[in-house]
Amino acid sequence: MRLDPADIALPQMYSFLTSAVVPRPIAFVSTRSASGGFNLAPFSYFIAISSAPPLVGLAVVDRKDDPKDTLRNIRETGEFVINAVDEDLLPAMVQTAGEWPTGVNEFEIAGLTPAPSEKVQAPSVQESPIHLECRLHREIPLGNAFFLVGEIVLARVDERVLTEGRVDAAKLRPVGRLGGEFYMPFRELAKVPRPRISRSSGQPLT
Repeated sequence: MRLDPADIALPQMYSFLTSAVVPRPIAFVSTRSASGGFNLAPFSYFIAISSAPPLVGLAVVDRKDDPKDTLRNIRETGEFVINAVDEDLLPAMVQTAGEWPTGVNEFEIAGLTPAPSEKVQAPSVQESPIHLECRLHREIPLGNAFFLVGEIVLARVDERVLTEGRVDAAKLRPVGRLGGEFYMPFRELAKVPRPRISRSSGQPLT
């Protein structure tokens, strides 16, 4: 099969990309509007960008005259929280993915608890084990989406998913996004040490 973006419809390209670039981490994004309303939605066009400063990015599809509540709220307040999605949160997270009308509180739809954050006004998902409190660093229009770069101003992690101070994937049990309506729960961990090479000589380090 060959796919030339110039010759295929947008839905076909979207379907291909979301089934080929897998698994994708899920940014479960909670926001607060300027008027105080809460919104909660998942995004799987999501990535860590840098560690100094700590930056993360997510892409939000442009809906022309009807921007997603997440995008509108972030533009209004400059703040958001990325909450981790573990296996226990999967059913509730999927409920928030519906095209709910503007102003609907997805916390209520999904039966989740909005909890106060520390450095931003956007709420956190109390049931999530990891919260990344972010302030908008930059918005970049790219193709049919807006790429939102957030600077993490505070990270809060539940001790139960840590091992020796690091997030332990086996304890976190994160869920990855696949194509269509499929998700990949965490099952196995493969540790494959990378080679340790001297940059000056190109030889293995002992």
